Amino acid sequence: MKIIFAGTPEFAASALAALLKTPHEIVAVYTQPDRKAGRGQKLTPSAVKQLALAHNLPVYQPLHFKASTAEGLAAQQELAAFDADVMVVAAYGLILPQAVLDMPKFGCLNIHGSLLPRWRGAAPIQRAIATGDNQTGITIMKMAAGLDTGDMLYKTYCPITAQDTSATLHDKLAAQGAEAIATVLTSQETLQQYLAEREVQDDALTVYAHKLSKAEAKLDWQLPAQQLDLNIRAFNPWPVAFFPLDEQQNVRVWNCEKSAFTTETAQAGEVIAIDKQGVHISCGEQSVLCLTQLQWPGGKPLNASQILQSQKLHVGQILS
Repeated sequence: MKIIFAGTPEFAASALAALLKTPHEIVAVYTQPDRKAGRGQKLTPSAVKQLALAHNLPVYQPLHFKASTAEGLAAQQELAAFDADVMVVAAYGLILPQAVLDMPKFGCLNIHGSLLPRWRGAAPIQRAIATGDNQTGITIMKMAAGLDTGDMLYKTYCPITAQDTSATLHDKLAAQGAEAIATVLTSQETLQQYLAEREVQDDALTVYAHKLSKAEAKLDWQLPAQQLDLNIRAFNPWPVAFFPLDEQQNVRVWNCEKSAFTTETAQAGEVIAIDKQGVHISCGEQSVLCLTQLQWPGGKPLNASQILQSQKLHVGQILS
């Protein structure tokens, strides 16, 4: 089959790598325009673009596909000219109008990092962890005009462990997504069978995974330790949980674990112990959380032993 691939980050690159191992012809790769990154703020190609160029695939980076502008209309016409059988979309980052969704012979397939219709939207991996879900997965769907509303063709399942961060879960789902799309596209006949048996989403079960913000990564010590643990893991590696040192400086919290300490008298945010396990903080509902990896402004992340040696925090200190 002739495939157009559209995606931008590592999650999408994993899927492209899997499709490169199939007999199908990837006629074009679409990805977001190069962005400034790193300390030098140099223009950097996306993970998908780097992989595509390494395999001599043609890369296209339109700003949008809006038919209301000459640029968008030209991008639509350019894509239509490939006369593709299917378009695979994974974390592309651009809205595709209905005209584009209808261009490939078998439509556009999306690789989504949740078990739809739960966690439609921008941050399904992070929201699944923060809410305490015990499993998630991949849904391959036929794209429709709405936000992740398309009919479902294929699902895989992935348990969420007590140690998973968004980073580790992302990598697991990227691998599952790559395997899933390769399965659906085993052959044209296989694809047609999945399309014929596709399942309509139950809108009554919809939960939205709203975009993350830096502000919500601030730790609220009034919350129970169990919820703070979920938040810290959900916001690793971005936007990274934190607590303020003062009005201008924050300490980033990269990791934590359950604490063996208990407390009935300490106030929320109080440091009740610092040992080789980490920094034990009193939280809501008389619970205690142990912070095991912290990063002060301008420094590198410190493990529990380094935190103990640094003496940057002290027992009895109240964190805001």
